[in-house]
Amino acid sequence: MTTPLSPSLRHALQGNLLVRGAAAVMTGRAGAAARAGAVDIRIRDGRIAELAAGLVPGADETVIDATGCVVYPGWVNTHHHLFQNLLKAVPAGMNADLQDWLASVPYPRLARFTPDLFRTAVRLGIAELLLSGTTTCADHHYLYHHGHGAETGDALFEEAEALGMRLVLCRGGAIQSAGDHPGMRATALVPETLDEMLGDIERLKARYHDAAPDGLRRVAVAPTTPTFSLPPVLLREVAGFARGMGLRLHTHLSETDNYVRFCAEKYRCTPVQFVADHDWLGPDVWFAHLVTVTPDEIRLLGSTGTGMAHCPVSNARLGSGIAPVRAMADAGVPVSIGVDGVASNESGSMVHEANFAWLVHRALGGAAQTRVEEVIHWGTAGGAQVLGLPGVGTLAPGQSADLAIYEVGGLRFAGFHDIATAPVAAGEPTPVRDVFVRGRHVVRQGEVVGLDVDKLRREARAALEVLMA
Repeated sequence: MTTPLSPSLRHALQGNLLVRGAAAVMTGRAGAAARAGAVDIRIRDGRIAELAAGLVPGADETVIDATGCVVYPGWVNTHHHLFQNLLKAVPAGMNADLQDWLASVPYPRLARFTPDLFRTAVRLGIAELLLSGTTTCADHHYLYHHGHGAETGDALFEEAEALGMRLVLCRGGAIQSAGDHPGMRATALVPETLDEMLGDIERLKARYHDAAPDGLRRVAVAPTTPTFSLPPVLLREVAGFARGMGLRLHTHLSETDNYVRFCAEKYRCTPVQFVADHDWLGPDVWFAHLVTVTPDEIRLLGSTGTGMAHCPVSNARLGSGIAPVRAMADAGVPVSIGVDGVASNESGSMVHEANFAWLVHRALGGAAQTRVEEVIHWGTAGGAQVLGLPGVGTLAPGQSADLAIYEVGGLRFAGFHDIATAPVAAGEPTPVRDVFVRGRHVVRQGEVVGLDVDKLRREARAALEVLMA
């Protein structure tokens, strides 16, 4: 049973809209269906009712003039760490690899996150995502330790609802001792117990989880890293616990060469084989990163329908490598895109992520590696697939009205022959004019609805003083 939506949110979902005059509409679908052309979009009760050219406004419809703009499905960000939005460009981690970065940037500051500071970080992160056209965020949240953190899941859902973001809470955490977990070694924190972790997941699921195809609030079971966060004997138990409650599974996997070496030395297998041996593969599972995987691992992921969240900017920033996404997509692995934490990215923009995803694989393997339409598909419909949200990610009748309207009238777009590709091909800055989540207007004329920007800036400055001390 889920808590009822607030009256303001219920009211916002009742409007009937007509988005008219767009220069181009991309659907998020694969292949020839990726482009809808210069069509209008009729929205009724939060869902798309019709896509066609020249639609006539009804008497009960509010017209959104999108003349000269480009419309995309809202981006579906499948891997994020919202609390990190107050940890951008920490000097000690700017030139560090993943392990040194973990030890010098996020983990030493975990205990400094008060409830108010945490909410400031989350609000900042959600606003940045919305202003890039993101409408769904899967937040892999691991800010938990013994006796602390249970309230943070509630705060995430509350902040997401206030600003209109669809949120999938990937409830992370670790129960290994500080000596075993590489992040916890840098702290004096005591990891939570298994009972604390599972009890909080049960509570969150009962209070928030909405299993509808376009549910605004979801919960996933997501121990931070399977080889470090749980004793192997408990991995299968946690997988069974999640599936028994109808929850999906998520975690980090094969992010670096060191990760692969650790698994080989300790468990005498590859990381994908390790999780396979513990019931952590299947269409209800998706992994972040998968930078270092073998052809056999790729085939196993594809044959089981196990998904991946591609985080190319963070992987490049930390020197971790580039995931073989072309090979994975060709093998049938469901591919999605994630920003990852902005403490290892410095940009919470899915437009930036999509632009880099389009470019980096071409640099490695040639211009045929990625197409703009495919990257849009990964970042929208692909994300919806791995999150189990079939009602979002594409612009088609019956789908949730999650969409972003990009202003492409500026000088940097004046020479575009194919304006539909502009957000991905040009990257940032591509101004977002309007964003809708299930028909709710969450960004209007480039501003996040209901957000006091000056207040948020003040709160962020005060938070930085705490975190930089």
